[in-house]
Amino acid sequence: MSDESFQVVIAGGGVAALEATLALRTIAEDRVSIDLIAPEQDFVYRPLAVAEPFRVAETRTFPLAPLVDAAGGHLHRGRVAAVDRGERIVVTDEGEQRPYDALLVALGGRPLEAIPGALTFAGPHSTVALRTVLDDILAGEVRRIAFVLPTGVTWPLPLYELALLTASFAVDHCTGDEEIVVLTPEDRPLALFGDQASEVIAELLEARGIDLLPSTTSGSFENGELRIAPGGSIATDRVIALPRLQGPEIDGLPGDRHGFLPVDDRCRIVSEVDVFAAGDATNFPLKQGGIAAQQADTAAAGIAALAGLPVEPEPFKPVLRGLLLTGMAARYLRNEPGAARADVDTEALWWPPAKIVGRHLAPFLATKLGLSESESAAPGDPLGERRPTRGSSPGGAAAR
Repeated sequence: MSDESFQVVIAGGGVAALEATLALRTIAEDRVSIDLIAPEQDFVYRPLAVAEPFRVAETRTFPLAPLVDAAGGHLHRGRVAAVDRGERIVVTDEGEQRPYDALLVALGGRPLEAIPGALTFAGPHSTVALRTVLDDILAGEVRRIAFVLPTGVTWPLPLYELALLTASFAVDHCTGDEEIVVLTPEDRPLALFGDQASEVIAELLEARGIDLLPSTTSGSFENGELRIAPGGSIATDRVIALPRLQGPEIDGLPGDRHGFLPVDDRCRIVSEVDVFAAGDATNFPLKQGGIAAQQADTAAAGIAALAGLPVEPEPFKPVLRGLLLTGMAARYLRNEPGAARADVDTEALWWPPAKIVGRHLAPFLATKLGLSESESAAPGDPLGERRPTRGSSPGGAAAR
């Protein structure tokens, strides 16, 4: 690669960073040089963290450097702390400086406690704490457990997985008459996927004996009482809640009041032509791996155009895809902008059928790490989009 190559710096080492690296290398081949700056030594496949406490799956961790190398980039250890947009230089927290022609910020978000007194489930680091709760269930010390979606959390799917997996755990261990309740500010469960998905999820909850309290705002948990509005409080022995996220807050870059980076529909940081952002670091409300990968693809196309390649960047148009673990047959959920109804099925709606859906990353991880049921995507389309073939209606086989 020539020293004259267009220099791309990517801040981060997660889903968006790897997807962007793969996309850029596919589009631009050797006409760009890609440097990733990340504090992590490992790539953590996080979506299976919800299943790890129940010992039905495990979070998998892989050395990041060989993945970046295989994707076509160069990894540098460090954390980007500041950006000099005038000089086009990023500065790490240790003072190292690196110039760029285009910059992509994919640093993710920082989880924060949203419900004081609750167990905040924030991924693999919460496994031990949740296993302790499961041990308490086995010991007969828990008669009611509440799963809470805090206000401001826009990707609720892991909460429903935790509730459904807990219900299956209780049945498998014949522990008795524990009550499980889900409290959510949504007017119906998984409302972002549409009415059909909500009906299917509501049926699943009812079949597992899980109570649902929609349109409910939860507050602090103390002395066995969870404050809610409207209604005062409910008695419960344990509360499991999802975290709120805080943005990366990088000196030299704009941020909203929560530290998230404002981006336009090309995933450019507002007012900048050569600085992009993707994933949980942005102010796009949905924080999810598949969304991060789609934003990374949009940003990669914009960067390739800056590098002089014949690319016409298209605006970011999110497609929601979610793989819901239930303790029995998983549910594949997909909702597209403008679609009359969402797709819900027990069979894969995309290929490879991975938890994190990225046009380049999913087949890459399937091939390199075996992180799906297939090692390659369907011919002609890396996402291998499929339409439901059976059991896709609320009253069909998938719902039952």
